[in-house]
Amino acid sequence: MAAVAAKKLVLTYVDSLRTDMLERTVAEGGAPTFGALLERGVLVPDCVSSFPSVTPVASAEMVTGRAADGHWISGMNWYHRLERRYVEYGSSLEATRAFGVFRSLYDLVYNMNLAHLNPAAETLFEQLDDAGLRTACTPFLIYRGRHRHQVSLEGLLRRAVDATRLKFRHHTWGPTELFYGDLYASREVPCRSTSIPGNRDGYSACCSAELAKSDGFDFLLFSLPDNDNYSHRYGPEASAESIAKADHCFDKLVEAAGGLDEFLDRHAVILLADHAQTPVHRGLPLAELLSREWAVLQPSESEPASAQIAVSPTGRAAYVYLLPGEGERADPEALRQALAVIEGVDLVCRLERADGRPLVRTEPGAPRDGCRAVVERGEARLSFRPGGRVADLRGGEWQVDGDPAALAATIEDGRLRSETYPDPLARVWSALSAPHAGDFLLSLQPGFEAVDWGGVTHVGGGSHGSLHAGDSLGPLLFVGCGPAAANEREQWTLSDVAPAVLEHFGLT
Repeated sequence: MAAVAAKKLVLTYVDSLRTDMLERTVAEGGAPTFGALLERGVLVPDCVSSFPSVTPVASAEMVTGRAADGHWISGMNWYHRLERRYVEYGSSLEATRAFGVFRSLYDLVYNMNLAHLNPAAETLFEQLDDAGLRTACTPFLIYRGRHRHQVSLEGLLRRAVDATRLKFRHHTWGPTELFYGDLYASREVPCRSTSIPGNRDGYSACCSAELAKSDGFDFLLFSLPDNDNYSHRYGPEASAESIAKADHCFDKLVEAAGGLDEFLDRHAVILLADHAQTPVHRGLPLAELLSREWAVLQPSESEPASAQIAVSPTGRAAYVYLLPGEGERADPEALRQALAVIEGVDLVCRLERADGRPLVRTEPGAPRDGCRAVVERGEARLSFRPGGRVADLRGGEWQVDGDPAALAATIEDGRLRSETYPDPLARVWSALSAPHAGDFLLSLQPGFEAVDWGGVTHVGGGSHGSLHAGDSLGPLLFVGCGPAAANEREQWTLSDVAPAVLEHFGLT
């Protein structure tokens, strides 16, 4: 289908942007360009993130319109059942080193898009490319498109590759214009590339401005990731400085296009976050605690067949996998009971069969028909599966049994609502149903973060990943496109972004 004539569209993503901090920074005069967009647009202040609410999962949902069971990306770290190894996307530099820098680099840059992302889940870039539109993307985790790009190693990565005599030869498939730091650049630009967290917004702004000067796109995903690193380090309440920096970088694009009025005459804008952040006070060493009772698979395990469980920390959430090792298998019920009493664990989520027995998966794939999800919080237990008489705020229908208090929810007039855990049924179901999901999925209590495989947490700063509203709600702002009012939907999620982009170009 060919696209209809429309304004160009800039999908502007600010990592970990909180609505209250955006509004505070605007009120204090630190983000005048974002403030002008707020005045002219429609703001959804509480768009719901993915679960786990971490960047790889959220980014995939943003550009495919599908949740984890549809796009297949499950977290910052997950266990690959077929390859019998962990996949680490860069939780920290120390975690990357624990799994091997180049193994993690392949997974993050290449495998995430061309091996791990569901090949049937078309991205915005693929759909817009097929419609004849010129697509562009500055450094963003999910970039798969129809155009082949050669590796162009630069900077620190080139020196690291040369020093170790390793070869990174993989070309990739992306949008028409792809800029990915030191790895891929579809054209020469006078922009200093960097892959160092906290120093990427300027490169993204420079590339975007160069594209604007040459009328180089119809759709641009403009990625501003540095707010996430700043919030991790100093806490989300201190993020006014990094939001102001993001605003300054966005203004570079606006000025390259002739100023705000001319820019908005020719461009529509969607400004959004992938998730929020909440303060972290304590680290939860989940793998260490579980290793007292079970053999936990280590990053560089010499005898992986002897491991009983795999542990995948992913911010303020974690997966635990039951492994089909050669020795004694871990008992699912004993593991469930142990997880439920660990200090810092808020929700224990799992799938079980229709007869009540736990579902233990030995290979990737969707859960079998008749399974139901179970969530436990303290003494409260709730089970549910699609199809039934209870509706959620997005119109999904569910069969629900047990105590809604497990999700701090109420059911009134046949509708389930939770202010503490937004859109909980669909988010938990999709997370557990994803082919690479663990047998248990944990959401941590406020203030706790799972210690990653590098021994790192963001204690004293902020983090995200849980089902909790504090991690999960961010702004979604439409300017020159999208709904006439925020209340056109009772609850917006990241899965609404891709359809809004396609609708703008007349492709739905």
